[in-house]
This record gives sequence, structure tokens and C-alpha cells, in this order.
Amino acid sequence: MAEGGGTDFPVGSRVMFTGPYGVFEDGAYSEWLAVRKENLCLIPEGVDDVSAAGIPVAYLTGQMALTLAGFQAGKTVLAPAIGGSIGNAVTQLARALGAKHAISSTTNPAKAEQARALGFNEVIDTSVEKLSDGVRRITAGYGADIVIDGIGGEVLSDALGALAMGGSLTTLGYSGGRKTTIDVTDLIWKHANVKSFVLFAQPPSAWTDAWNVIVRLLRSGAIKPIVAKTFPLTEAVDALRYLVEGRPFGRVVLTI
Repeated sequence: MAEGGGTDFPVGSRVMFTGPYGVFEDGAYSEWLAVRKENLCLIPEGVDDVSAAGIPVAYLTGQMALTLAGFQAGKTVLAPAIGGSIGNAVTQLARALGAKHAISSTTNPAKAEQARALGFNEVIDTSVEKLSDGVRRITAGYGADIVIDGIGGEVLSDALGALAMGGSLTTLGYSGGRKTTIDVTDLIWKHANVKSFVLFAQPPSAWTDAWNVIVRLLRSGAIKPIVAKTFPLTEAVDALRYLVEGRPFGRVVLTI
């Protein structure tokens, strides 16, 4: 923090942030950036800068989406794509907050093995097992109370088939495709529902509540962002190429 933060964010504070930068306004690929105070959060002691850079968008999105979906301890949560930002963040948050099952998936056997090595023991390898079949296996036939899907496409359709009675699916991304075909009986006979989520449409109180939960879990070590690789800012193009073509497990972070 260089200036202007007042008593909440004194000069010299280490901060993380997110907001409309790079979405509705100019992005953050720069050495200096003017950020609104309401978009800032102090970085807890013991959390390094690179790890902090992997927190804001994914974990804020995950925490708010879980809250809006009615998450409580003991619920079963499915968040596809364990190697991706949303899938990994939601899985970590659900597990840290007391989910009965915090399930994710991958299409890549190597990533499934990497996930297990990192302690994610409820990851479905969809190259050998259907997503809905894997969820039923893990939950002894029950299904998922909550699905947070950041992938879209066929994954959304498959995830609907994994819902438990009265379950809900929140869709918030479409990296796997903007269109899909669903079996409406997955909604009708399960009394299920589908809802959407946009981070920047949430009220300030939701941001504050989510930051509070995330910081508490960071301090305790219950959640930890996984960073696949860092690139200097001058190599931002290479970083984007690596993100798209390499499909890494974890975040890609630019450093100054």
C-alpha cells in the first residue's frame, strides 16, 4: 500500500484485492495501480505475496457462491476441475468449513494423481468414470447437495445428474462451453434448482463476510492457494500462453 488507505490500510500495508479491474475497467498488469478502498483486504501475517495473489477472485467467488447455495457443515459439495481456480478454491473452502464430502474432478489421470498427492482424496477421474457415477460412489448413492460449476458445457449437464434430492447447482463460468443439453428430469424429479452467480453483482456486505471467512481460514492454514508457476510481469504473454496451453494444476501468478 503506497498511499491513501487511511487508518484501515496504512502506508506500507500488504494488501490483496479484486474488483472490476480487467473486467469493466483497465486491468492490473502494471507495477502501480489505483484501487478503491472497498476492494482491498489486508494480507494475513505468514501468507507470502505470491500465495496472496492466488486468493481474491477464486476464493471470494467460492465463498459467496457457497453461502448463497445454503452451505452448512455436513453438506456434500461438488466443484468440478480440481486443478482450476474455482474448483480448487471451492473444494478447499467446503472441506475447511465442515463439508461431509468435498468432491472435485479432472479429465486428466496425471492431475488426479497430483490431487491425491496434495491431499484431495475425493477427486473423480472422468477419463475412467462418469462424473455422476463417481459422486454416487463417494456418497454411497446420495449425491451432491451443492454443485458449484465454473466449467459449463457438458460438465454442467453431467453435474446436474449428480445432484441429491433438493440439491442446487450454481453456474458461474463457461470455460468448457457456453451451451449444453440437460435432462430436465434431473431437475424435476429431484426438486432441484439451478442458479447463476456473478461476483461483481454481490452487495458490499457479502464481500465483507466472505473476506472475514477467508482470512480466518488462511490464518489457520485450513486453506492454501496452489500456485503452479510464477512469471515476471514482462513475460505476461508467456504466462497466458502457459495458462491456456499448459492447463496447469493451480494458479499462474505474475510478479514484479
